Amino acid sequence: MTKLNLDINQLLDELAQKVREHKLFDDQAKLIGIRTGGEWIAKGLHQRLNITSPLGVLDISFYRDDFSKIGLNPAVQPSNIPWSVDDQHIFLIDDVLYTGRTTRAAMNEIFDYGRPASITLVTLVDRKGARDLPIQPDISALQMQCHQTLKLTGPEPLSMTLIENAEADQ
Repeated sequence: MTKLNLDINQLLDELAQKVREHKLFDDQAKLIGIRTGGEWIAKGLHQRLNITSPLGVLDISFYRDDFSKIGLNPAVQPSNIPWSVDDQHIFLIDDVLYTGRTTRAAMNEIFDYGRPASITLVTLVDRKGARDLPIQPDISALQMQCHQTLKLTGPEPLSMTLIENAEADQ
């Protein structure tokens, strides 16, 4: 494992500015973080953007397409979206986008809650090079082309680690 020399707080500041400039953003924006890394990023954005509506959190464990292979993660926690998703413009937040499968699972779960007006995908890192699904971030702070696994650790302080020879399904 190699700790990357990234200033996560600076990346969060940049990400917050990009979200603030998005055409669908206002102080009532609805943010949903994907547990756990996306939840940490969403909390940082929620604070930086002074959003008044509560933060939503998804645990997509039951929505993963490899659930039957990997089984239940012992740390599964309930999802919590404290407002109706119907007709809302939602900012879906994750730490690293790689294959697109986590995003697909999160969107499936959101649609079980209702029908949003739109979903804007926001990622701290867009890890390019091996998409399995045609999913791209609308907003990202950093784009990287790499074949190693990127892992966000936290919650305080947040740091990014590069893991050699370990492919985690992102």
